[in-house]
Amino acid sequence: MSRAARSDRSFSDGRLRNAYRAGAVGEGAPNLPGWWDNSARIWAEDAAQDGSATGNVAWAALALLTLHQATHDARYLDDAKRLIDWVLANTACGADGFCGGFHGYDPQQVKLTWMSTEHNVDVAAAANWLFRLTGEQKYAGAAERARRLLNHAFRQDHFLLGTKPDGSLADEGLLALDVQLWPWMAIPDAPASWRRALSFAQTHLAVDGGFDFNGDRDGVWVEGTAQAALACRISGDATESHRLLLRLRGDRTPSGLLNATRTAQVTTGLSIDPTGTTPDLLYYRRPHLGATAWAVLAETGWNPFTGEEVRDVSER
Repeated sequence: MSRAARSDRSFSDGRLRNAYRAGAVGEGAPNLPGWWDNSARIWAEDAAQDGSATGNVAWAALALLTLHQATHDARYLDDAKRLIDWVLANTACGADGFCGGFHGYDPQQVKLTWMSTEHNVDVAAAANWLFRLTGEQKYAGAAERARRLLNHAFRQDHFLLGTKPDGSLADEGLLALDVQLWPWMAIPDAPASWRRALSFAQTHLAVDGGFDFNGDRDGVWVEGTAQAALACRISGDATESHRLLLRLRGDRTPSGLLNATRTAQVTTGLSIDPTGTTPDLLYYRRPHLGATAWAVLAETGWNPFTGEEVRDVSER
């Protein structure tokens, strides 16, 4: 991650890509994913993987800040600052919030002008963390900018996905579990009203044994169910957190990873192409690193947005 933050094949502005090729990194800039298209006789790549989503960059900054906290290695702090500095310089949209990032092939990528509630949670958390460590006002300003988008997206008891490319709010009918949980998990001084979104999720997104990604309730989204387990623990409901975690143990595969779903597939209502509108982003019943990581965070009681252990109510 540090190598990628410091070295890119085309850009020198501090961005990360949405994906990198698996395997040994080697020297120089990490390689991007791709495949040989034998019929066209070209090396082909995916426009979304080559792009840079604001939330992905901020999540990487959170990981680097966690490494810095654990090791006290200043390089990780420097790399996290570089990533959030890229977000500040390249994805700020208007007066409130940060846009989606960039999409497409090198070197002419398209700026994504919609804003994501999830992405802005990530930026707010990373910027707050950097401000705590450095005292630099630009990070406090970035956190406040991201928080204004969250305020804008809050609808009394739940959060909308964010905004459309023209800046208008996302459709009311599009729901996502993570955006009901992350804002108040990530921001310690968030308004108490934001926690109503957990009850909203339990009413509108819960299914037997866990939670769905969206409101169609077509199956258990394991990653989101693990997020809900951690959210319940943060909110003080250790009993519900434990219940969800017990069900997650049945999702473990022989590899040790958890499957992404319990049924064959779960819909999201979102598009794989961040510039598109076709709801073709699906999760499948396959081993999934994200689901496994969130289950570990919930089991250990670790808040990745703040770098703090979640204490049970009896310990507070």
